[in-house]
Amino acid sequence: MKNILREIRYFLDFVFASIKIALTGDRRYYVWLASLVMLVVLGTYAYIYQLMHGLIVTGMRDQVSWGLYISNFTFFVGVAASAVLIVAPLYLYNYREFEYIVTFGEFLAVAALIIALTNVLADVGRVERLWHMFPLIGTPNWPDSMLVWDVLVLNGYLFLNLLIPGYKLYKKYIGLEPSNWIKFFIFLSIPWAISIHTVTAFIYAGLSARPYWNTALMAPRFIASAFTSGPAIMILVLLVIRKYTFYRKYISEKAIETLAQITLIAMLVNLFLLLSELYTVFYSATIHQVSLKYLFFGLEHNGKVYAALKPIAWLSLFMQITSVALLLYPKTRRNFKTLAAACSLNAIGIWLEKGMGLVVPGFVPTPIGEIWEYMPSFMEWVIVAGTVAWGFLVYTLMLKVAKTIEAGLARHPKAGKE
Repeated sequence: MKNILREIRYFLDFVFASIKIALTGDRRYYVWLASLVMLVVLGTYAYIYQLMHGLIVTGMRDQVSWGLYISNFTFFVGVAASAVLIVAPLYLYNYREFEYIVTFGEFLAVAALIIALTNVLADVGRVERLWHMFPLIGTPNWPDSMLVWDVLVLNGYLFLNLLIPGYKLYKKYIGLEPSNWIKFFIFLSIPWAISIHTVTAFIYAGLSARPYWNTALMAPRFIASAFTSGPAIMILVLLVIRKYTFYRKYISEKAIETLAQITLIAMLVNLFLLLSELYTVFYSATIHQVSLKYLFFGLEHNGKVYAALKPIAWLSLFMQITSVALLLYPKTRRNFKTLAAACSLNAIGIWLEKGMGLVVPGFVPTPIGEIWEYMPSFMEWVIVAGTVAWGFLVYTLMLKVAKTIEAGLARHPKAGKE
């Protein structure tokens, strides 16, 4: 009983110390937090406005019922899954260069899942009816419903990426080594990371009425694009932290170089799968080609050409190819300025491909031949900005706590003494 009470006391001390660390910083830190909070407030206001007036304030209609929200959901689930590319080399192959940055990846997964799940909430017209999804109190259609599977794997992965680094930080704070039981959850998180984006891909691929999504390549393309955009975002985060914080000495250039190589290989695989899809569809001239034709060339219907996504599709392809060119050449890959440019092009290009380039063409044309050109409304952009800001606000606070404790700058007064 005494040991239990001591653990509770230590844990509460850890929580209060973490709150103090998270809310302590220099002027730049407070400006950054204030900027994110302002975006969250604006996004919340826009969301309340949407709840009051309905989804009619968005650019979505019956013909295109998924838009910017589901696009962001799909992209950020992939970013969350990519944390496995840091976790697996460290724990399976003892790649020590990732030892310090593994927390960055695990907490990025948490932030990405927060963004993804809040975008889903933004897309729900009657959010008070979500209780139907929960076991016992609702009627989830499990195991038949892929949507319920997605809810389970996403929330399970969120739990794992809070538990693992949180427990290790707590043990570091009180001056003890983590117990061996945490290894079970670490190894469980590796296949679980693959499952979250695979299940998300299956939601699309299982819709036989939408030929554009009904392809066996959907899941492999999801994984490949996630494994290039996630490390690209991670590199950008690490470069910012190296430049503006005292954690620079803990982030090795070799770790960044390894992530850059992973980004390059995954991007090449992603482009190969995209070209395979384009060849199969256009050479065989199946019904699948109509949506892809709309995406890349536009569709003519009753004398009018619909091509709103054409510039977005070609811009995405240009960004991805340019990113590959910069990453292929060792000199530009190792130069942090050109590496940052390559990773930015990579992340934006994949966001366009996984977003507007994936979601919207699946609805064009509809199963009965209607064409509706979707473009996000101003309210959608404000709400999405709020969800992204919310994710990065949580990410900033978690990293502040994690890196302060890992650097040994915050320890329990009795650490290692009991």
